[in-house]
Amino acid sequence: MADLPAGRRNRLHMYYVYVLKSLSRNYRYVGITADQARRVGQHQRGQERTTAAYRPFKVLLTEPYPTRLEARNREKYLKSGVGKEWIKNNFE
Repeated sequence: MADLPAGRRNRLHMYYVYVLKSLSRNYRYVGITADQARRVGQHQRGQERTTAAYRPFKVLLTEPYPTRLEARNREKYLKSGVGKEWIKNNFE
């Protein structure tokens, strides 16, 4: 894939913004990854210090984006006050 032009590489590699909701406590986590299954599994197994105490999780939202920049902008929005309110109103 390294020999493909940069524009074509981006189309082959997606980034995902995801929202997890703790099933044991009042806690939501918003993250970004290129491998959603691996990343959510890490959270569920307690391999992430930030989220380990809040296990287990339910995936509330997953959104694909073609570039890391677009995914990062969405992640930042969802972590903002307005974004947190949007999550609450649409998924809980």
